[in-house]
Amino acid sequence: MSQLQIRPAQPADTDLILALIRELAAYEKLGDQVVAQPAQLLEHLFGPRPHAEVLIGEVDGQAAGFALFFHNFSTFLGQPGIYLEDLYVRPAARGAGLGKALLTRLASLAVERGCGRLDWGVLNWNEPALGFYRSLGARPQDGWTNYRLSGAALRALAEKPA
Repeated sequence: MSQLQIRPAQPADTDLILALIRELAAYEKLGDQVVAQPAQLLEHLFGPRPHAEVLIGEVDGQAAGFALFFHNFSTFLGQPGIYLEDLYVRPAARGAGLGKALLTRLASLAVERGCGRLDWGVLNWNEPALGFYRSLGARPQDGWTNYRLSGAALRALAEKPA
């Protein structure tokens, strides 16, 4: 039986986090979209005003996955929540329970921090992930469509007069 450990990431993990992000992006067929650099991650994850947190999952002492998350706020609940931006387990470690361990630790953090919910998105084609999340009791949010402003569209809107 494999030994699993979940720990908070440290600044020394920055290169590891970026490597895991790149592996996840390749799996999602989005590798060409990763432009993050180590200095950016170091600043935004561990700087004076961190914008996100990372849990590192280890199997038998070897880093094998991560969960990157941040707080949001539900006006309807009047409580904070946690948004899971990325969850990834390296292929060799899949089936060892690391994904479940990462999500369990994240759920524990949500409860400890008084959060009312834990949210995330999944690519529609990712049947293994969809099945895994359903097995944990998670349900899709029907009736909602995610939108995103980025790059030139984000800058164009920011420059428009209110």
